[in-house]
Amino acid sequence: MTLIEWASLATVCLAGAASPGPSLAVILNAVVRGHRGSGLVAAWSHAAGVGLYAAATVFGISTLLVLQPRLFALIQLAGAAYLLRMALQLLRSSASSDLEESEKQTTQRAARDAFAVAFLNPKLAVFMLALFSQFIRPGATLGESAVLVATATAIDGLWYSIVALTLARGAWLAALRRNAMHIDRIFGALLGLLALSIIGFTLSGALGA
Repeated sequence: MTLIEWASLATVCLAGAASPGPSLAVILNAVVRGHRGSGLVAAWSHAAGVGLYAAATVFGISTLLVLQPRLFALIQLAGAAYLLRMALQLLRSSASSDLEESEKQTTQRAARDAFAVAFLNPKLAVFMLALFSQFIRPGATLGESAVLVATATAIDGLWYSIVALTLARGAWLAALRRNAMHIDRIFGALLGLLALSIIGFTLSGALGA
């Protein structure tokens, strides 16, 4: 892979990571609930989920998922169910009890949620397949494949680390915590709509197959 090709890959990975969505909501929630440390743990847990999909794509597993619609549909529904569960938790948040819980949020919870949002996101498999199909060559060495996986993982982790560190700064964090309940409700609604759209799209595709 030439430097120009790697730069193109890195640019696309950065654009994908920077796109607003449920991943940003999870990082933001981790920062508000657990400050900088939880935000960084969430960032790299999310990157681990992205890295697994990247590795799966490089070694052809994602191709099998696309070729096996029923298996892919089950993954889509599992991801949607988890997103819906997170949405309900955010929508049920309250100003008093939730603030107390926020102080006690562990890094394990931040890691679990961030990894799950990445790993259970069915769109990520399709994105990785479309992305890496432009860069994977027949007979590519293990080192070349490792560069693809490492690039996607590192850029995702670094981007969300920057997001977490920025949001964890004093003024930003104070403003976020003052409006934590409203932020939870907004992101909860967005996650719920995303989950329902995935369920609807999956079921319509299954019934039409």
